[in-house]
Amino acid sequence: MLKVPSLELLIHELGRLPGIGQKSAQRLAFYILRSPHQASEKLRAAMQQVEEKVRTCPQCFSFTEEPLCHFCTDPSRDNDSLCVVEEPMDILRVESSGVFRGRYHVLQGTISPLEGIAPKDIRIEELLQKINGSLKEGATPIREIILALDADLEGDTTVLYLAKHLKEKAVKLTRIAHGVPMGSDIDYIDHRTLGRALENRVVL
Repeated sequence: MLKVPSLELLIHELGRLPGIGQKSAQRLAFYILRSPHQASEKLRAAMQQVEEKVRTCPQCFSFTEEPLCHFCTDPSRDNDSLCVVEEPMDILRVESSGVFRGRYHVLQGTISPLEGIAPKDIRIEELLQKINGSLKEGATPIREIILALDADLEGDTTVLYLAKHLKEKAVKLTRIAHGVPMGSDIDYIDHRTLGRALENRVVL
């Protein structure tokens, strides 16, 4: 290291960001250092605005600057289907498909016993309340819950928990298909992914 304490602190903090390793943190820090003063001022201002303005949507638990987020206030979206995701950024991935036009619910995590994350630590209770409320007389019923969660241990654990608690409800529960990606060579697909693809096979 260059033994410049303030620069080392910046590299350390950047290195704590997800997906940023030591070398990437160093490149970013030196880029910020070499940039014109106004560039770092804009970065600081943007970070300050995020801290001051962005809040959690009380309805779907995504991010917003308004009382409710864009997806919750959009009148063109369907109220009878609800897509459950782990994090707000997962909404952008679902939206990029251009297929889903319903509402969202962000769990803000998944069940992970190894990390001490229990159902009460994420937004499962709010999801169950939302579903129960929609099934009351006079309300717009949610007819399908789509679980768009990762195909890993935590995602599978969360899906099993929700399936157990929703099996008696008059609602269709589905999970997004997992399997062989488009354009992939089957020779290079791992056994877990191939197994999921066989489980989720479709009739032609």
